[in-house]
Amino acid sequence: MYRSHVLVCGGTGCTSSGSPKIIDLLKDEVKKAGLKDEVAVVQTGCHGLCALGPIVVVYPEATFYSLVKPEDVPEIVSEHLLKGRIVNRLVYKENDQDEIIKSINETDFYKKQYRIALRNCGVINPENIDEYIAMNGYEALGKVLTEYTPDQVIQIILDSGLRGRGGGGFPTGLKWKLAKGNDADQKYVCCNADEGDPGAFMDRSVLEGDPHVVLEAMAIAGYAIGASQGYIYVRAEYPIAVQRLKLAIDQAREYGLLGKNIFNSGFDFDIDLRLGAGAFVCGEETALMTSIEGNRGEPRPRPPFPAQKGLFEKPTILNNVETYANIPQIILNGAEWFASMGTEKSKGTKVFALGGKIQNTGLVEIPMGTTLREVVEEIGGGIPGGKKFKAAQTGGPSGGCIPAEHFDIPIDYDNLISIGSMMGSGGLIVMDEDNCMVDIAKFFLQFTVDESCGKCTPCRIGTKRLYELLDKITKGNGTLEDLDRLEQLCYYIKENALCGLGQTAPNPVLSTLRYFKDEYIAHVTDKKCPAGVCKALLSYTIDPDKCKGCTLCARICPNSAIQGKVKEAHVIDQSKCIKCGACMEKCRFGAISKR
Repeated sequence: MYRSHVLVCGGTGCTSSGSPKIIDLLKDEVKKAGLKDEVAVVQTGCHGLCALGPIVVVYPEATFYSLVKPEDVPEIVSEHLLKGRIVNRLVYKENDQDEIIKSINETDFYKKQYRIALRNCGVINPENIDEYIAMNGYEALGKVLTEYTPDQVIQIILDSGLRGRGGGGFPTGLKWKLAKGNDADQKYVCCNADEGDPGAFMDRSVLEGDPHVVLEAMAIAGYAIGASQGYIYVRAEYPIAVQRLKLAIDQAREYGLLGKNIFNSGFDFDIDLRLGAGAFVCGEETALMTSIEGNRGEPRPRPPFPAQKGLFEKPTILNNVETYANIPQIILNGAEWFASMGTEKSKGTKVFALGGKIQNTGLVEIPMGTTLREVVEEIGGGIPGGKKFKAAQTGGPSGGCIPAEHFDIPIDYDNLISIGSMMGSGGLIVMDEDNCMVDIAKFFLQFTVDESCGKCTPCRIGTKRLYELLDKITKGNGTLEDLDRLEQLCYYIKENALCGLGQTAPNPVLSTLRYFKDEYIAHVTDKKCPAGVCKALLSYTIDPDKCKGCTLCARICPNSAIQGKVKEAHVIDQSKCIKCGACMEKCRFGAISKR
């Protein structure tokens, strides 16, 4: 038994910040201090506060150290681990005035969360199957194989109210029931780990922090529908997730938890990996299956649906990582337990990747029905610099923007759809008053244009034409008629695109037109960008009363657009100005402004 456990985040964010070196140094310093038999240093998955890495948490106190540097390690060992004195300067504080040292679970970021999918992330070593088993891992699989029939398993998932966490929110139990009802000599269970939305990293964090939960859930799904083979389709850009999945599969096979006759039940099930090349369209279920088959990843017309004819034309179910991560806990705790959380039509919790203009960038898991205001202001810590909340983008390129007027909306599937957005996989990007909503719509359309597979004309050509209209507007060349064309084209694409990705591609445009039409009109009629973002519509000016004539702006201007003598007010030649903003950035007297 160890008296202290030092948990160090080994997720992608902290790894890129140098956490592997921190781990090695901690082990060396613990050994030097003679604490090797008393203190365990453990690499874990993501703790959630991704911008604060490397993160080190010392238990049993749950002291939360952030932004730890290699030179800080000897002090943590000598002071905290050896002498029992917390290193105050490294402790995470929620604001500059906060003098109270809180355990990780007492912080505002964590105390409103309820972790089911993320329950083991940041807690166990994801590369050690014994640690997963110690947290009741594979107990649900054993229970299913020895106590329940496949129909009973499906009924539990139906009664829980679990809906797919990958986008559309289709009832998980119903999907399993449909697949079980189709007889075939072979069926498949697939996992969508091809997380492609900008700003989304929920599935990656689960795979990096708790890979066995996905394997266990897929085996349960295989038993429920009568499948013997599973495939995890994971993007190759997730090297840590891929490596830990491979290790987890090997360990599960070695322990007899994958393969033949699992738990002596006569049930056979195995899992293989397939690496995706980063095509966004392969997040769509039929395109993903086409890619697994070795073909170009393009969607197929439906019906037939995958539950009837999916992978290799056999009955197939596909759920994403987060959906599977809920399954073992539902089996162990019961359908009523899961259904008691959330709202009437959206049960359980949802993981969100918080990003954008937010104090606490990272990963959060909240009960369905939590308001957007709670997520942004309480869990997320609010918007930096005293700026005002303007909008939040949910659902990535397939979602929409939620304006400030809906700041208190409870987050669930139906509420978001009713205001022109959608849950999507769980990216949540916060925007403040400095964001231009026309530019935001243009950004997401650019992504969709680049990622369209090109199979259907409405998506291949339609999104391109949408982008061209938005580009025209942001350059000050748009007309009021263009706004009408934008809306018409959006509805045409929604009604005629082949797959869900094409059908939802216009959502960012429609939602910004709905809630921020005044910004579009300002771009078109006034030739101004109210947020000061669209470069073609900006002009930089120098206030003669504030200018000291230091000449710094003139010296750094790359196009010699600024003229003036020493100690005299300078002037910007608008015909030469390329609107780079270098002058405004360097001015020490606040004399330069943009409008």
